[in-house]
Amino acid sequence: MNLAFFGTSEFACPALRAVDDAYGVKLVVTQPDRPAGRHAKLHPSAVKLVSLERRLPLIQPKSINDPEALQVLSGLSLDAIVVASYGQLLKPAVFDLPRLGTINIHASLLPAYRGAAPVNWAIMRGEIRTGVATFFIEKGLDTGDMLMMDDLEIGPDETSIELEDRLAKLGAEVIVKTLNGLAAGSLHATPQPTNGVSLAPSLTRENGRIEWNQSATQIHNLVRGTLPWPGAWTTLGNHRVKIHSTQLTGMASGILQPGAIGPSESNRLLVGTADRLLEIMQVQREGKSSVHGCDFLHGMHLPESFI
Repeated sequence: MNLAFFGTSEFACPALRAVDDAYGVKLVVTQPDRPAGRHAKLHPSAVKLVSLERRLPLIQPKSINDPEALQVLSGLSLDAIVVASYGQLLKPAVFDLPRLGTINIHASLLPAYRGAAPVNWAIMRGEIRTGVATFFIEKGLDTGDMLMMDDLEIGPDETSIELEDRLAKLGAEVIVKTLNGLAAGSLHATPQPTNGVSLAPSLTRENGRIEWNQSATQIHNLVRGTLPWPGAWTTLGNHRVKIHSTQLTGMASGILQPGAIGPSESNRLLVGTADRLLEIMQVQREGKSSVHGCDFLHGMHLPESFI
């Protein structure tokens, strides 16, 4: 089977390795190197590094829909294209090119959480299960006919970084099974259900703002789900404060108002919410290093409420 692989982030790497091991990859397509860090040095994508390690043919078009990129793809007589966390929208001239079609690996149980950030939104909304789906790409946003799906449980304290890593490994297994079924003619696509549709758009910085009048569980889910970016944040006085990790407690907030910080005698950074006290485990004041909650508490001055 002649295959091309489109991907960019770490999420795509296990799938690239698995597809290459199973069938070989004729061409890898990834995003151009991007500037990063204080000196804006160009950095390759995670997929590019895997491609170089495996000595796979590689292109990095500014737009995959440009005629030059299409000409390269057209010359490969492709049976299928596999897409995983690539980061560009494909036009019909690209996704209709392979004989069998273009298959996307998506980190949700479609039709739930269509969009760019399914892992983050699943955690932020308190889901206890999620999974991976493979489907044929079409013009709509993650609306194509389904091929295969597998699920797993979300841990109560699992972060989006940890969950995405597990889903990437699951996606590698599912895409190989999908390709095997298509190659054997035993797998047939089915339309996505019309019920249960939800969206998972790209996160913005504002999505990380903590609303302390929400429940402790909702805030805990926000902290877990917004890693690594934009991260959960609040303000203390005139300073922005990032909350990197939290822990649920069984203690009611009582007279402690939402956002109010508990007494330092507890030796724990406890904050009032709409229902229970939430313990802040790792916190970072703007321009400072991240510290444990109790260290932050002991070095803190008034005011004593997050906003």
